[in-house]
Amino acid sequence: MNTTIGQGRVRELAHVTAGMQASDGDGVRMTRIIGTPELNMLDPFLLLDAFGSDRPQDYIGGFPSHPHRGFETVTYLLAGRMRHKDNAGNEGVIEPGGVQWMTAGRGIVHSEMPEQENGLLKGFQLWVNLPARAKMTAPGYQEYPPAGVPLERREDGTQVRVVAGTTSEGTVGAVKNDWVRPTYLDVTLPAGRDFGQAVGAGDNTFLYVIEGDLVVGEDEKALGRAKLGILGPGERVQVSTSAGARFLLVSAQPLNEPVARGGPFVMNTREEIVQAFEDYRHNRF
Repeated sequence: MNTTIGQGRVRELAHVTAGMQASDGDGVRMTRIIGTPELNMLDPFLLLDAFGSDRPQDYIGGFPSHPHRGFETVTYLLAGRMRHKDNAGNEGVIEPGGVQWMTAGRGIVHSEMPEQENGLLKGFQLWVNLPARAKMTAPGYQEYPPAGVPLERREDGTQVRVVAGTTSEGTVGAVKNDWVRPTYLDVTLPAGRDFGQAVGAGDNTFLYVIEGDLVVGEDEKALGRAKLGILGPGERVQVSTSAGARFLLVSAQPLNEPVARGGPFVMNTREEIVQAFEDYRHNRF
């Protein structure tokens, strides 16, 4: 795999994990990939859950009303529909190819419930940390239907749905975030094709293979389906596939700040976590 001169050092595959089986909400079954004993976090990414089932009993309970403070949740669907509501009166439905990037900020209580009683529900939830200066900002949403998330179609058949960031061909994603300047791409790569993407030299970057398998970097290490690969240092991601693949490429600047967790709250100190529970108990969200 050759790299074009001037595009920077290619990132190599540094660590691979399959995550662990978990359940959350009202018994929703999922695979937790970031936020496990093996991979506690990848700054600024606090958690990554992959869910996917056509068995209603695995997802029908959904995620009833629950609070968050101090970070952002990113819900991205591949199949099915999910309805969200919050205590500020916001409500909407996320559909395949659509995204909801919610800034919990100083506090929000919301629910995410399947908008279906059967069929396949599949997607991801990513938690992205907020810097200390933004943890008590006002809650907010960036929500886009599938038509609002740019889809880049390349001449070789590659398709890139651009949730956030800018592709190497100049397509700008739907979501804006100046705290960690994320890149979030859903890439469908035909058989026998290469894909390259510039990323920040200081970013933490990972790949997650949805379908097929990838060959990563100049070392040409394999990354298989349902595996997350953390990439080492560099300025460019370079992958290829022999039989075709679909994968997420996610990258962002680390915050390099202390992290204190308490269930649905993520702050910088234990005292701030105690305050979050106190505020929630007294209906201050």
